[in-house]
Amino acid sequence: MADRNIENDSQDVPEIPEDLQRVLVFSLDEAKEKVEAGEDLIPFTALIVKNNLFLESHPGDSAEECFEAAEYTVRGARGAGAYAFCYDGYIETDDGVKDALIAEGGQPGADTGHAVAYLYTVDDNGKYVFESEPAYIGEAPNFMEALKEPVAYADEEIDEKYADAEDECCGEGGHDAGDGCGCGCHEEAAE
Repeated sequence: MADRNIENDSQDVPEIPEDLQRVLVFSLDEAKEKVEAGEDLIPFTALIVKNNLFLESHPGDSAEECFEAAEYTVRGARGAGAYAFCYDGYIETDDGVKDALIAEGGQPGADTGHAVAYLYTVDDNGKYVFESEPAYIGEAPNFMEALKEPVAYADEEIDEKYADAEDECCGEGGHDAGDGCGCGCHEEAAE
């Protein structure tokens, strides 16, 4: 899943808003856990809505299909404060091509988004070895560019849009997924 060009001509890392930074790093950590556990990493989005985190997978037959599905989901995310789109890819560096888990994201109304990554290698035993800190890749498209800030939407409108998904557990808390499990898993990234 690497058919995407993100350019970075600068060595400077811009100031990334806190909510965006949290959802980007959360997504990278989530992807890293899946890969280390030997699971397939299906591209996914993470949306912060109020104090909740919503994860949605975007499988596809091509990278283009995955990106289109993620963009469609995020462009309709009225009331969300930030998002990340996470996938496995590669980065061209001065030292050659490097494998990476990549998270792109943005916030409502911003002209551009940002992309960060965990670079990794796979040792002779098939074990993934990740760099300890995310690397800034560069500016990325912002799927939320046309959206308004969350405060511009009525609470009822936001609650109605996310009511069904809000009651479902993501299943990542070491317990069975189920309706209204009360695990608090949706609040992890917002804390």
